[in-house]
Formats: sequence, C-alpha cells, structure tokens
Amino acid sequence: MIRLQEIGLRYPDRAGRQGNRGHVLQAISAEIPPGSFRWVLGPSGAGKSSLLRLLGLGLKPSSGQLDLFGVPVARARRAALAKLRRRTGTVFQDLRLLPELSVYDNVALRLRLDGIAEDRIELEVTEMLRFVGLGRKLGVRPSALSGGEQQRVAVARAVVHRPPLLLADEPTGALDEPQAVRLIALFEELNQMGSTVLVATHNEALVRRFPHPALQLERGRLVSHG
Repeated sequence: MIRLQEIGLRYPDRAGRQGNRGHVLQAISAEIPPGSFRWVLGPSGAGKSSLLRLLGLGLKPSSGQLDLFGVPVARARRAALAKLRRRTGTVFQDLRLLPELSVYDNVALRLRLDGIAEDRIELEVTEMLRFVGLGRKLGVRPSALSGGEQQRVAVARAVVHRPPLLLADEPTGALDEPQAVRLIALFEELNQMGSTVLVATHNEALVRRFPHPALQLERGRLVSHG
C-alpha cells in the first residue's frame, strides 16, 4: 500500500527551488500494509503534517522514493496521480471547506466529481452527516457553524466515498472528548472495511483508548514504527 524509502523533504522557496532551512523530513523509511491503522505521533514541528501532505500528494519528496498503491509516485504521469488522489480522503488542519457552498454541497462535491448519481449522493451524504451529528444543518453554510461542527463537516467530506486511504491531520482538535471518541470509532469502522488509516494527533488519551501501531517522529526523523 505505502512504501517510503529514504524520504527527505525540504520546502521550496518562492522561486520553486529547494529551500535552505534544513530538512523537514529526512531518511524516512517505512512500509504500511493495506488495511492497517497507524497513529502518527510526535511533538509540534516533528514533521507529522508534512508526512501526511506527502502521502496525500500535496508535496513531492526532495529525495527518496514514495510508492502508493504500488505506483512509484516520482515516475507517475499526471493522470495516474489524479487517480491516486481520488483514492485518498484527507482531513486537513485548516479544513478547506468552500464557504459559498452549504454543508450538504461541501460533502457532496467529492461524489459529484466522481460522477456518482444524485440519488445515491443524497443517500450517502445525508447518512454521513447524520452520523457526525449534523443531519439538521444540511443547508447551512460553514460560516454559521462552530469550529467543532466545521471539523465534522471536513471529516464527513473526507470519508463519504469510503476511500482506500484516509489521512487525518489532528482531526479531533476542535472536538470535545465524546465527539473525538465517536470520530475515531468511525475511522476504525472504515479500517475494518478495508481502508488504510493514518491519524496524526497529540491526544494521548485517544491513543491509549484506541491502541494501534504508531509512526513516531522527532525532528523530521522516524524514531520508531510499530
């Protein structure tokens, strides 16, 4: 499913050249089998978000080789990369909801881009929004929601198409403890259905409550895996 071989990352400067601030990630090597659940742990600045952005193809490695779904990313054509992205669901820290769209349309957009029929979209979207506790806010725009509600919309959008790979970057940061537990239980349910799940978090209570192997990062290096 995921293979990282000596992955390094430097953020580019404004001209697109590799920056000089040192490696954000360095010499990361790991294999994550299909259908697994992994926590991504480490202090702030350890490289957790950067690693997830690499796996979501939002960044390209500066060095090393990344394989997703058996595809060497560096040699993949644009159309192949687009297919890989469609197989991935991502919960970003900054949420990236579209402010001009309703809650329903924010979640439905991914399915529409995949060409799913509207009657099935209605069923899938309403079911998912009910599950995350937003069944009564389908027509509301994101600006009218609390931070925790916006985060739940972002989660619903990421998982509504049951992606083979789910990447979640601090998905419980704006949620209270019961909501956070319910969310991780949803991720576990997706995992049991076959999705590979990686969740970056600082919530040690959740890690203890839902024991899974972890990728532990420190200063851009992988210090333990398992």
